[in-house]
Amino acid sequence: MLDVRAELTATVWKVVAEVGTAVAAGDELLILESMKMEIPVTAPEGGTLAEMHVAEGDSVAEGDVLAVVATS
Repeated sequence: MLDVRAELTATVWKVVAEVGTAVAAGDELLILESMKMEIPVTAPEGGTLAEMHVAEGDSVAEGDVLAVVATS
């Protein structure tokens, strides 16, 4: 299991992937918004999106766990 963490303080603008979906390394999971910039958050490795800890509109801080990818 790999935690996908926020790299900066931001707002969750859009959740792209659904729990249970197979993802490849680099696939977009969600998009953060900070200072009017969109920052894509991608899967670090291939596997299955096991957990999504945020919803659209949530505020996140640097280091917060956003999602969990179960590696294959």
